[in-house]
Amino acid sequence: MSLYQFLIAVRQQDGQQLMAETGETTSHLMGMFYRTLRIIDNGIKPVYIFDGHPPHLKSGELAKRYVRREEANKAMEDAKETGDTAELDKFSRRTVRVTKEQNDEAKKLLRLMGIPYVDAPCEAEAQCAALAKAGKVYAAASEDMDTLCFAAPILLRHLTFSEQRKLPITEVKLTETLEGLDMPMEQFIDLCILLGCDYCEPIKGVGPATAVKLLREHKDLDGLVKYINDHPESRYKIPENWPYQDARELFLKPEIVDPATLDIRWDEPDVEGLVDYLVKEKGFSEDRVRNGASRLIKNLKTAQQGRLDGFFKVLPKEKTNTGDKRKQADKAAEKTKKAKISKKK
Repeated sequence: MSLYQFLIAVRQQDGQQLMAETGETTSHLMGMFYRTLRIIDNGIKPVYIFDGHPPHLKSGELAKRYVRREEANKAMEDAKETGDTAELDKFSRRTVRVTKEQNDEAKKLLRLMGIPYVDAPCEAEAQCAALAKAGKVYAAASEDMDTLCFAAPILLRHLTFSEQRKLPITEVKLTETLEGLDMPMEQFIDLCILLGCDYCEPIKGVGPATAVKLLREHKDLDGLVKYINDHPESRYKIPENWPYQDARELFLKPEIVDPATLDIRWDEPDVEGLVDYLVKEKGFSEDRVRNGASRLIKNLKTAQQGRLDGFFKVLPKEKTNTGDKRKQADKAAEKTKKAKISKKK
């Protein structure tokens, strides 16, 4: 996901991606190099996870993305014909696709920087969650809320957003989430599937509040699906070929590399290797690359793993009492129910 960000956002003044003299795109390497430096400067030691093969269940989502990309390609060609540079720039960004070669280049850069990475056999979010559960890392950083369904104890959102967007980092703790919802993990997974994930489309007309209510009434998706199928007059309709059971199984038993077999360590960077690769091959500034390597050496040796509040401005935590909120919501629901019964009478 970071590579997609860099290919879309790191551009020259004319809107074109950064390129070496050979014509190869270097936006992804520029972004990866400087973002990693910034993170390590602030005492955080990153581990990057690369996606493996997508699960079969994701084919529908991937097909939708392909259609959107083809639509963007057509719109881009139309913009070329009309000479609309703003539209051309907008749609060209939507056609970006990270290639295997660009993935391999990013991995080579990380190896030269001494930064660990893991090749996930399947979904990167599942591997992130497994590393966090095993205590190999503090948290999983992703914009994909499915990461919680893979039981990541802590999810960080907006960690990799641009500084210009000035969005605070959101730290979501799984135990507090489950306590606040008053749900076991299996029911929480069913809730997320019901609301739509990469593997299942949502049930039309079911929003967050309704989804929670339905699962409290029917315990799990099996009970809810049975109820809807047994009551054809219900306003809710199960989508055709809805593989919710397979999605649940994928979240509960994901394909991952056992974290116990992974030796995650941060090594001293190969300075001359970085110069050969980034400067001689890709056209980066030698002074900047050597300066970056010096920062890596200094910070990886001396800096302890930092807390997030040393990296970002901490906003005061909102005081919430989930128990009181739940009671209030239950009272309001009971009041509405009584009013409906009274009206019918």
